[in-house]
Amino acid sequence: MTETDIQRLIQREVSKNPNVRLFRNQTGCYKLANGQHLHSGLLKGSGDLIGWKTIEITEDMVGKSVAVFTSVEVKTVNGKLSPEQKHWMDKVNEAGGIGLVMRSANDTHELTD
Repeated sequence: MTETDIQRLIQREVSKNPNVRLFRNQTGCYKLANGQHLHSGLLKGSGDLIGWKTIEITEDMVGKSVAVFTSVEVKTVNGKLSPEQKHWMDKVNEAGGIGLVMRSANDTHELTD
């Protein structure tokens, strides 16, 4: 199964939870017909799927919800993170976001539980 196949399954599974939204983050640089370059997505190393998980804050903000930035790197069973991907994920987690590697739709429980 390819990363693209796994990604589609993850998106389908996550879409069942109204508190989680993930979108494809297509990163790259493309040469246009006029010779200019178009850079897309966030930056090199950013997750394949980005979005948020809505959570309820306790005590001082009881009843209010916040969207926590979420970045998912999709890998096959044997796929390895690049140094840039590891750095991105570490920074997301250090900042209070959710940075995960998912290798199958079964891994979505980390976001939906």
